Amino acid sequence: MWPVQKAYPLGFKLGGKRVGIVGMGSIGSEVAKRLSAFGCSIAYTSRNKKQLIPFPFYADVSDLAANSDVLILCCPLTERTYHIINKDVMVALGKEGVIINVGRGSLVDEKELVQCLVQGEIGGAGLDVYENEPNVPNELFGVDNVVLSPHCAVLTPESFEAVHQLIVGNLKAFFSNKPLVSVVSND
Repeated sequence: MWPVQKAYPLGFKLGGKRVGIVGMGSIGSEVAKRLSAFGCSIAYTSRNKKQLIPFPFYADVSDLAANSDVLILCCPLTERTYHIINKDVMVALGKEGVIINVGRGSLVDEKELVQCLVQGEIGGAGLDVYENEPNVPNELFGVDNVVLSPHCAVLTPESFEAVHQLIVGNLKAFFSNKPLVSVVSND
């Protein structure tokens, strides 16, 4: 719209923002590392408090939202996390708050998200996952404070090579009776 409207809309500075990460596993930790470099203030919620994570822990996602400018969802979808981001959490995040969902679509109650965006109860959203993929709610296409993307960041030659190397490394370790390169754990 820049060439048509002539005035480029203002954004906001990332540095100094309070970012709440929902799910401080391997992906959440990588997100935190990158945001720390921008001078963001990081806090998180997860199944359990991580002893080696230096950031403030919130046991309740609504409390995390109330103390964040941006919520980034990095947790897996489970019975416990289904619609973990509901209307109460969105209202706690506030009118300037932004939700970024890179986890799974059903972490967010999408109907409530649409309502909160349209009614101005939250500031915006960045989504690359949706409840009923590949179907994106039509209402989201007409909202200016939403960025929509397919969940395809992993589709790079480098990521395919990394997966290949991980598989080969795990196979070599397994058949040599050595510890696996990447072990799946339940914590």
